[in-house]
Amino acid sequence: MPIIIITGHGDVPMTVQAMKAGAVELFTKPFGDEVLLSAIRYALERSRLALAEEAEMKALRGCYDSLTTRQQEVMALVVSGRLNKQVGAELGISEITVKAHRGQVMQKMKADSLADLVKMAARLRLAPAAKN
Repeated sequence: MPIIIITGHGDVPMTVQAMKAGAVELFTKPFGDEVLLSAIRYALERSRLALAEEAEMKALRGCYDSLTTRQQEVMALVVSGRLNKQVGAELGISEITVKAHRGQVMQKMKADSLADLVKMAARLRLAPAAKN
């Protein structure tokens, strides 16, 4: 939530403390109406962007949570740059099975390409699979 602080006795340490605590702006009286309105507009836009980002992340986490454990394993290996053949060898499954899981991952994650899937994994901060 954006916070704008208005005070009659502002100083540098107070300003620093307010900004560290998350204040968008700190005004010392007197100040103009337009200055306050501009700060309010900025704070509302910042809040709107933060809420949109939060909604996107929630949807992305929901997609990831819809994957089975095996699909999550396949995704981790695929986004780390492994070929289907390498993924299959590492997981002890056939290359055809890897392709099937990979297709389901792409569908459930709503990814249009491998690059999209890699970006999604980065946004989710998934740990890259260790190479043997």
